[in-house]
Amino acid sequence: MTSTTLPAGYRQDAKGNLIPEKNIRPIDQARDELVQELATEAKRLHALLSAFKLRAHADIEAFIQLSAEQYRVAIGGKKGNVTLLSFDGRYKIIRQIQESIRFDERLQAAKALIDDCLTEWTVDASPEIRAIINDAFRMDHQGNIRTGQVLQLRRLKIDDERWVRAMAAIGEAVQVVGSKSYVRVYERDDKGAYQSITLDMAGV
Repeated sequence: MTSTTLPAGYRQDAKGNLIPEKNIRPIDQARDELVQELATEAKRLHALLSAFKLRAHADIEAFIQLSAEQYRVAIGGKKGNVTLLSFDGRYKIIRQIQESIRFDERLQAAKALIDDCLTEWTVDASPEIRAIINDAFRMDHQGNIRTGQVLQLRRLKIDDERWVRAMAAIGEAVQVVGSKSYVRVYERDDKGAYQSITLDMAGV
């Protein structure tokens, strides 16, 4: 039952019961009115932000295509991050694509090869390298492999043939399971530094 269908002089409680307003304390009525007013305004602003997000993504994508046409090239789909600056440099807009990745079963093969290396290197390997490798395969607080730490292992320059195969297995085990697109807007302050124009209420 919505407020427009409530009988005059009544309010609905959390259990769905109709309560005569004369039986509701003034402070409870005032609280209800405050919450209803703020929630209604929050929903209106949420709708505006959702519309802005859709427009921003569509306009940026259209501009990328327009820019590509100037050079007679075709750009298909999302191509990652892009930064756009106003002519005077006062405003900066960044479109970021963040991919969510997971590892398939080939990660276990990579871990086995790495374990073989560590067993043989126990005497000669530096404690720092062993710590980096072991830490990479630690689970996060949700019990998931921390993809960023595992991928960083590929930056280590190790010539052992097993290590090379392990790094190849890690690369092949990566599976992109989704992506999110973000638009961030910045304004340059008096000192020349770009400050974010925050659209998240928690960050205002």
